[in-house]
Amino acid sequence: MNLPQTIFFDAVGTLFDVRGTVGEIYAQFARQAGVRVDPQQLNTAFIQSFRTAPRAAFANASPQALLRLEYEWWRAVACQSFETAGALSGLEDFDAFFQPLFTYFETAAPWILYPETLKSLERVKALGIETAIISNFDSRLYAVLQALELDSWFQSITLSTQIGAAKPDPAIFEAALEKHRVLPTQAWHVGDSWTEDYAGATAAGLRGVWLNRKGAQPDLGAQAMVAARLEISDLAALEGILQAQS
Repeated sequence: MNLPQTIFFDAVGTLFDVRGTVGEIYAQFARQAGVRVDPQQLNTAFIQSFRTAPRAAFANASPQALLRLEYEWWRAVACQSFETAGALSGLEDFDAFFQPLFTYFETAAPWILYPETLKSLERVKALGIETAIISNFDSRLYAVLQALELDSWFQSITLSTQIGAAKPDPAIFEAALEKHRVLPTQAWHVGDSWTEDYAGATAAGLRGVWLNRKGAQPDLGAQAMVAARLEISDLAALEGILQAQS
């Protein structure tokens, strides 16, 4: 197999991650508002709310409408998280509480860059391969990448909220491929989610690379995919795989 022309990367959990947990950050903001809530319980509630929420994908929304839809989507997830954790009643004006919390996540403060990210991107670039992002995050990702000094590394950014389709839907991969004018067989996608990144990319015809930092077990419902998977434990391992293809 030849080197790919383009490698797409997931964002959160792949290039960078939350500093601590979302529950800890939510609980910190709640304390500032005079509400005490257990961070671990709140994080469990957040994960449940996030996973059961409808996909954050808004087709044909104007830029102004998109920002409103993104805000309302995350507000609903956060509101449900606090309600499940039994702390919503203390936050009487939830909009006033949530606005600065929402804005906080577009700064560098709540994020931590994986130590191998920059060097790995540099090595991919040195091989003449274009790099890009496919993410189910929202428009704040542009500000986050800039804050983390990652924005100059990517030729394109494809977001579910802007495309109207979220990973693992093939449509978001197709939209990203079109930006680079490459065939699925000419592109790889690297991400930490077995379902959204690896299985989604593979189903769309790309070469999926599963970034399995925690040694998780894949979905055994796809035996052929499991047997043929390309798996790495960190981004640094990507270089060895690429060298083997050259």
